[in-house]
Amino acid sequence: MAGGKETARQKMINIMYLVLLAMLALNVSDTILNAFKNINDSLETSRKNVDVSVAQLFSSFEATKLKEEPVRAKPLYEKAKQAQAIAAELNTYIEGIKQEFTTAGQGIDAETGDLVERANLDIAPGIMVNKKKGEELQKKVNETREKLLGLLDAKERQTVTFSLEAKDPEKGNKKWADVNFGEGTPLTAAMTILTKLQSDVKNAESDVVKKIFGKMDQAVVNLDKFAAVAVAPTSYLIQGQPYTAEVFLTAYDSKANPSISVNGSSLQVKDGRGVYSVNTGREGVFSWKGKIAVKQTDGSVKYYETPEQKYQVARPSAVVSPDKMNVFYIGVPNPVSVSAPGIPKESINVSMSGGSISGSGGSYTVKVSSPGEATVNVSANIGGKTQNIGSSRFRVKRIPDPVAKFGGKTGGSLPTVAIKAQNKVFAVLEGFEFDANFSVTRFNLIIVKPRADAVVLQTSGNTLSGAMQSAISTITPGSKVIFDGIVAVGPDGSQRQLNSIALSAN
Repeated sequence: MAGGKETARQKMINIMYLVLLAMLALNVSDTILNAFKNINDSLETSRKNVDVSVAQLFSSFEATKLKEEPVRAKPLYEKAKQAQAIAAELNTYIEGIKQEFTTAGQGIDAETGDLVERANLDIAPGIMVNKKKGEELQKKVNETREKLLGLLDAKERQTVTFSLEAKDPEKGNKKWADVNFGEGTPLTAAMTILTKLQSDVKNAESDVVKKIFGKMDQAVVNLDKFAAVAVAPTSYLIQGQPYTAEVFLTAYDSKANPSISVNGSSLQVKDGRGVYSVNTGREGVFSWKGKIAVKQTDGSVKYYETPEQKYQVARPSAVVSPDKMNVFYIGVPNPVSVSAPGIPKESINVSMSGGSISGSGGSYTVKVSSPGEATVNVSANIGGKTQNIGSSRFRVKRIPDPVAKFGGKTGGSLPTVAIKAQNKVFAVLEGFEFDANFSVTRFNLIIVKPRADAVVLQTSGNTLSGAMQSAISTITPGSKVIFDGIVAVGPDGSQRQLNSIALSAN
């Protein structure tokens, strides 16, 4: 059975609990209570993210494995659903205790977003210790752990890492409920512990579901995975060249070669591979499909087919292809590959109009300086004569504008402490294939605090000035932090006016 290994994140959270509980012994300040609230919110977010991940696992399995191989997939799917139901039962029970805490704590304070009686030291011990709810919760946590582990085989249990467990301390007379919900525990801290348990059960559910669904990738013969593969060096040939392709089963069993055929004709098989070869005496587009027969461990035969393969036989022609996209950008080197099937790379000559091109051996770099169009021209030495074999036109464009970000965000809400921890505005180029960096050269900062006049500051560069940092250090939840007039310069040297950033401190 698993030893209850903890992830780095879980260890960090546990250390934070110990520090906060130690500080509680001295004084239950708003700072400490807010810290518990922040941890609780972080755990809630983490739990929701894992919940989305589990839902995606089920959706993907339903859309693929369950439709493609229902006989094998259905038992695994039902077992995964069982794991989901086991986890949901404990989560619902914990949610019920949370509701009891909320009712006893007079509901949620609209200003803090926390319980009205969050500092109360009697509610949690009263419910969890005096009314024995803690013992009942401990029992349900451990029962849930055993039920989830029971869905896995002995070998898989050795590899699970979830920390869903409620054990009594090895030393002393205190029980698990006393340690987590006993005397001196503020209500908000107890609520955070319950959220941590919900996060643990959701992580445990995710681990078990992944292992159950992973069984679909285990072969029904002595292999890790089957896949019919067809590999051809090229699908575009010059007339007269032979077309050659390999048709083979990946990760095959060396003790039993499969039977392979193409278009009904058997191929010679060696080391699990069959070689398909035909002459190319005429131009045109041709297609073929491979079929692989594999004997299973139970004596039955299973067939695997390759997708339809097509190849074209044509006369010599040049191919110019951009490595990134069908556009050249100003200010950055644009990599381009140039080839001509059947012609050695050293016999190819490349030139262009509307820019400059350099390189050799099929790999080139284009530089352009003004918007419009550029043309790459290709010629080759064929039979001792230079012949033009093709040209390609490309659009020339400026690099797109970057997006201004502060604290990784372009707007919306951000914790007050996170805003105070940042000191730079960045210009981020999103979804762009080239390495192009933009530098923020100036920006304005506007701070609007509740019931106070707006503060407007300006600076050069991308770093907050001393006055800006001082102003930001005074913000409180509800404050508005706005960056506008943001200007950045990229590799093409042009100044870009970027988007404003409006943040709400919470």
